[in-house]
Amino acid sequence: MTVFIKGKDAFSFAFKQFTDTVYRVALHNTANFADAEDVTQEVFIKLLEANKAFRDSEHLKAWLIRVTINLCRDKMKKSSRETLVENVIPYKTGEDKADVLEAVKSLPENYRNTIYLHYYEGYTAKEIGKILDAKENTVLSWLSRGRDALRKELDGGFDDE
Repeated sequence: MTVFIKGKDAFSFAFKQFTDTVYRVALHNTANFADAEDVTQEVFIKLLEANKAFRDSEHLKAWLIRVTINLCRDKMKKSSRETLVENVIPYKTGEDKADVLEAVKSLPENYRNTIYLHYYEGYTAKEIGKILDAKENTVLSWLSRGRDALRKELDGGFDDE
């Protein structure tokens, strides 16, 4: 049986369950904390306005992430600032996390978001494909190319899974 979440129920549930996720995705894609907070608010306003039905909590979460990324993209286009990445990815002991964050920050958007969703949020390539509207093999290519770019940037300091 498919359970649909809609309207105020979707908003209440999403706000309780996914505010932190939305904020982290926003922070990952914006230049500062204030922008991330603004985007987080905008996402939940859009959810209220959408009055959309969701199949389940994962469908709702994926929608929130997609909207968050789109709003961040719009905000960054307007401001033309670099993005700030708050990401947790494997790196060798002794590697300065700031260096890793700078390296991720410099990646093209598809690589950056794919690496974030995989390593920080724990999504599989198939799930990321649904969120980013891309084929699973494309996502796998983005992960591979993103890791290769990080390896080059960090002089081999990036560890694979």
